[in-house]
Amino acid sequence: MRTALTLKDISTLCTRKQSCRSTAVPTMIKICSNKNRAVAAALVATVVSLSAIQAIRANDTAKQIAPIVAKIQHADYAGDRAAMQKGCDDLKPFLEDKELASRIRYWRGFAQWRRAINGFNDSVDPKELEQDLKAALDEFKIAMEKDPAFVDAKVATISCLGYLAFMNRKDQAHAKELVGQIMPLVKEATDMAPDNPRLIWVRGPILWNTPPERGGGQDKAIENYQRGLEVCSKIKASDDALEPSWGKPELMMSLAYSYLNTTPGDVNAAERYARDALEIVPYWHYVRDILLPQILAAKAKAQ
Repeated sequence: MRTALTLKDISTLCTRKQSCRSTAVPTMIKICSNKNRAVAAALVATVVSLSAIQAIRANDTAKQIAPIVAKIQHADYAGDRAAMQKGCDDLKPFLEDKELASRIRYWRGFAQWRRAINGFNDSVDPKELEQDLKAALDEFKIAMEKDPAFVDAKVATISCLGYLAFMNRKDQAHAKELVGQIMPLVKEATDMAPDNPRLIWVRGPILWNTPPERGGGQDKAIENYQRGLEVCSKIKASDDALEPSWGKPELMMSLAYSYLNTTPGDVNAAERYARDALEIVPYWHYVRDILLPQILAAKAKAQ
């Protein structure tokens, strides 16, 4: 049952003649027409006012959320898992906001997803990492339900499923099930936004672990990351703090890792990309404290 008039109803109300026909004299027709126009105008004004109020409220909420999102991203690069959890918790009071629901859910999921990635780097209990990834998947699922066109929620889901598949690689049946969920999402996301830098970044490990005879391999992964950087050089980051725009430093980091671990390795290229990433994010824990020392050690060994 409908409880509100649509703009079509309003238009119909303005043009409907039945209410003014039958035995009414021309004066009555004019009065009725004027009344209908007045009612329609009032309804239109109400709709416009409500829309304006909703837009103002959404903008106010976005202004409150933006600093929390910034803290989550900073905590991710800094490797501060506790701060990431706090950021996720700080977004909880905004969950009922209908206008921004998909983005709020995305950033809550992002915090859990990156808690897990950072945990891999710092040897956190695998059970805790799996719990973080599953919590992230729950948030990204709701984000996709709220906004089916939100590609970045699909991108993050692909990565989470990939990490879970890696963690369960000894259970071939379960790993295969997880991979089976990944590939349709990759196709959907690629069809929707093939030049999304975050999608390109997430596809890298898939290519890295896919045999060359099946279209993957280390060279393909590196080409993929390099294409991602080319895309980044051509697009302008969104001014909306709630829209994901990260990706460039992650692509540089992945190129540094790839050049270090490819066969044969290229430690000079690896160092260059690692330092490029640190120019953008100087406090990036993984690159500064883990990856770059590994590269420099490999470089010293090769000399």
